[in-house]
Amino acid sequence: MWEQLSHLDYPRERAPLAWARTQNNLGSALLHLGQRGDDEALRRAVATFEDALLESTRERAPLAWAATKNNLGNALEELGKRESGTARLQEAVAAYEDALLERTRERVPLAWAMTKNNLGNALLQLGERESGTARLHEAVAAYKNALLESTRERVPLAWAMTKNNLGNALQQLGERESGTARLHEAVAAYEDALLERTRERMPLDWAVTKNNLGYTLTTLGERGDDEALRRAVAAYEDALLERTRERMPLAWAMTQNNLGIALRELGERESGTARLHEAVVAYENALMEYTRDRVPLDWAMTQHNLGIALRRLGERESGTARLQEAVAAFNACLTVIKTAWPEEWVQEVRSHRDETQTEITRRRPSK
Repeated sequence: MWEQLSHLDYPRERAPLAWARTQNNLGSALLHLGQRGDDEALRRAVATFEDALLESTRERAPLAWAATKNNLGNALEELGKRESGTARLQEAVAAYEDALLERTRERVPLAWAMTKNNLGNALLQLGERESGTARLHEAVAAYKNALLESTRERVPLAWAMTKNNLGNALQQLGERESGTARLHEAVAAYEDALLERTRERMPLDWAVTKNNLGYTLTTLGERGDDEALRRAVAAYEDALLERTRERMPLAWAMTQNNLGIALRELGERESGTARLHEAVVAYENALMEYTRDRVPLDWAMTQHNLGIALRRLGERESGTARLQEAVAAFNACLTVIKTAWPEEWVQEVRSHRDETQTEITRRRPSK
């Protein structure tokens, strides 16, 4: 119906710019549908924005052209997230860069900042799929540019969103570098975001940033910082106050898995077993929603994590019950990953299983 109205009310031949404006509005509506899971609506949004650009040209209507280019970038980026290749994301980057030719800082500072943030998002997605770090560095630069105009005083929630996004890019860079400077910068960016992304104001965004903060602190903890691990546990537990199983089951499961990782890391460094027991509970919680039928690879990953925690527990306890549970978890993981994970990862899981089975055999009394 929307497409029929757009052509009936503003025929392209009679009112080309009004037609283009309506095409842009239609594309925006389709984009919103697509963001809720409708891939076909996203593809239609891309086509509709491209139609709008046939009349809303840079020469004729430069700011309208830039706005539509930005919207086209949003649709391409959303499609690119769902596809395995990088072509759509590269097209999104090109669309945002086109938009910035007219959406300049001097002319429209807040629109310039928004498009810089969007450009950062597309570059971050590309950077996550590439082995190098050039795209990630570009993403960091784009977010920092956006923050020159998207300030806390002027647009506090947009500032917080961009701070969160900057944290994501810094975290990705930090994981690939041997030092911890980028990870500490990411923690600072997330903590800044939480100054405005409060639980009272925007609970789900607060929970997202808390989860991101926990993930980065866990990475710092894995490099030797016990206090960062304790802070990660607290951040995940905060996130779970709003990321509930009832409200968003898969996000709840992801955070439960992340919590398990932080607890296990802490447990391996402590003499007792309390943290390891808590890690097992967290992984078992995650598996309530991370089912094999729904998300087989996430299920397998969590089974592997559970196996490691059970093995660590079993190594500290007498008997073989925990070790046998660990073997079962590793075997469950292997049923899915044999053709899905790189061979070296599969071999690592097999090694964990075989070493655990050897320990079970060693503990059994000789006949």
